[in-house]
Amino acid sequence: QLQLVESGGGLVQPGGSLTVSCEASGFTLDYYAIGWFRQAPGKEREGVSCISSRGGSTLYADSVKGRFTISRDNAKNTVYLRMNSLKPEDTAIYYCAAVHGLELRQCVLEFRYPYWGQGTQVTVSS
Repeated sequence: QLQLVESGGGLVQPGGSLTVSCEASGFTLDYYAIGWFRQAPGKEREGVSCISSRGGSTLYADSVKGRFTISRDNAKNTVYLRMNSLKPEDTAIYYCAAVHGLELRQCVLEFRYPYWGQGTQVTVSS
């Protein structure tokens, strides 16, 4: 069964850095596009970043471009989101999601991912 588990969330001061992880089980991560989404209290869930299957393209929301970096380690079947220069506005629950590359060849920051993790809390505060 396909499963995604996020980890690495926590409390960080503004300007700090944090890396969240998305470990996949039950499927080979390299064949899937992976997206990171987040949801803050009182706000809609929004796309943050995504990476396409088989070494394809990456995409970033304007609000995080230049600060966040998405990457994958196929040996560990894990996708990472490195977050630098964090702002209080980045506070949210961060979710990862997966869709097979044959269904979505190039990733998008839209809700077209059938498999989702439980999320990990990221809090940016002084």
